[in-house]
Amino acid sequence: QVQLVESGGGLVQPGGSRRLSCAASGSAFSINAMDWYRQAPGKQRELVATITIDGSSNYADSVKGRFTISRDNAKNTVYLQMNSLKPEDTAVYYCRVIAGPYRYWGQGTQVTVSS
Repeated sequence: QVQLVESGGGLVQPGGSRRLSCAASGSAFSINAMDWYRQAPGKQRELVATITIDGSSNYADSVKGRFTISRDNAKNTVYLQMNSLKPEDTAVYYCRVIAGPYRYWGQGTQVTVSS
């Protein structure tokens, strides 16, 4: 059973930065894509950024130029560097990994952008 451990959430002021981490362990398959999603209160969960095993990445339009996704394949860890944060970035952030035919979700970490 794959376990995902997320960290890095918290309270940050508008314009500030935050770095999220998600470490995966226990996979019997190679981890392919690693993604970050978020879900704000009353809204559907949305894809924020994704990165493939070879490092190709894509972003939601709302975060392009502000967020950067990266991964360390040796550590099976994905990161989300969030800069120039806005109040509308407030949400629970979830990592998701695809390993073989399976998809696994992290427990979520709250990011609150407020002064």
